[in-house]
Amino acid sequence: MKYKFTTIINKEGKWYNARCAELGVVSQGKTMKEAQENLIEATELYLENEPEVKKHLPKTSSIITTFELANA
Repeated sequence: MKYKFTTIINKEGKWYNARCAELGVVSQGKTMKEAQENLIEATELYLENEPEVKKHLPKTSSIITTFELANA
């Protein structure tokens, strides 16, 4: 079974932090690519250790949009 996950990547200092929006799994790397690869590995390990989670996973990824606030 294949699942699609959403990755949110933020740069903090010299590191990129990657987060799986659906599961809350996080990882980091020195580049965006490395952060994404590390997140994939961390997510695989998480799902191996928490097999019951798979029963509740959506089959499609989330939709991410942005919005802007003035004077917030």
